[in-house]
Amino acid sequence: MINIAVLGYGTVGSGVVEVINTNHKSINKRAGEEIRIKYVLDLRDFPGDPVQEILVHDYEIIINDPEVDIIVEVMGGIEPAHTFVKRALMAGKSVCTSNKALVAKYGPELMEIAREKDINFLFEASCGGGIPIIRALNSSLTADEIDEITGILNGTTNYMLYKMSTEGCGFETALKEAQEKGYAEADPTADVEGYDACRKIAILSSLAYGKFLNYEDIYTEGITKLTPEDMEYAKELGMTIKLLATSRKIGEDSFYAMVAPFLIGQDSPLYSVNDVFNGIFVHGNVLGDAMFYGSGAGKLPTASAVVADVVDEARHLHRNLMTNWNSRPLKLMELDEVKGRFFVRVKGTTVEDVEKVFGKVKVVNLKNLPGEFAFITESMKQGEYKEKAKMLNGSIKAMIRVKD
Repeated sequence: MINIAVLGYGTVGSGVVEVINTNHKSINKRAGEEIRIKYVLDLRDFPGDPVQEILVHDYEIIINDPEVDIIVEVMGGIEPAHTFVKRALMAGKSVCTSNKALVAKYGPELMEIAREKDINFLFEASCGGGIPIIRALNSSLTADEIDEITGILNGTTNYMLYKMSTEGCGFETALKEAQEKGYAEADPTADVEGYDACRKIAILSSLAYGKFLNYEDIYTEGITKLTPEDMEYAKELGMTIKLLATSRKIGEDSFYAMVAPFLIGQDSPLYSVNDVFNGIFVHGNVLGDAMFYGSGAGKLPTASAVVADVVDEARHLHRNLMTNWNSRPLKLMELDEVKGRFFVRVKGTTVEDVEKVFGKVKVVNLKNLPGEFAFITESMKQGEYKEKAKMLNGSIKAMIRVKD
């Protein structure tokens, strides 16, 4: 028998208990042993819930119990999660987590402890909810040199942009609806400013490129400035706007990463990823293109990914599973050196003036927006775009990157 303890009985924690109880026969068969939830840790009580029988309020009970083999951390946040996880690993207990903030900040440290103790620190549910992207990067794609990962990694913002695109509503209306449906928190900052997606692309990039990408080094831009007019222009172009988290390897040892809204065309596999779904595009030098799609959040999809890690750890109880990630820093190239095309909205200028600065551009007009137009530039470095934009003397209303 393998005993586990679940830290946190919120949305994901209760989902983990539900998944293990519902699918216990098939889970035990895959694990090769019976998996038993011995403890659930939470500050609250849950009268009438069967979990009350195994509920504890003191972490010391769990950490000091030699029968506990695996700890599931689904509390969220940095502390006390980091302290609890580090102590568990030091005590020789394997840990799995859905906590992207913890993994993005302390992943190398915690994996190093797990390696030294010959146990495991797994975090499939930290990126993409129920999508098995981390397991794919760790095992299925190890024969490839990955040179790009681009994803829609936040279901809340994807839902909001889908609403803005299909219903013509503004940011605030879309946010209110997302909150009413439970897709967005009361404080939606981490989602709408792109911070959540930033941590996820940092984790995925660290695994793909084998070095530690610090999320604090990634240029991050959210969706708060996008308008229904931007969506109209996108539709006129036969495109759509998505918040993308992307990283690419350029040349032998040069990388860039960013999180920002992008215009994407219908030939992109991410074009049709709508509502609260997530999609992750991976390109490898041998594989070519691969696409991972599914529920990026939610109680049971996320819990399913957590329990998959529990099964993996149960099967490799005292044997470390190797991961392609170490503590050497992955340095990013200057953003001004990154090349791309740019969608630009202008007012109070002419196409002739624009083309004097940017050369030949693709122009688009909307009948309901007299006095302004938009254009898409040729590919150029971002630094070059900035210099040219200054020459239009304040005529630019908005800029959105174009995904090629």
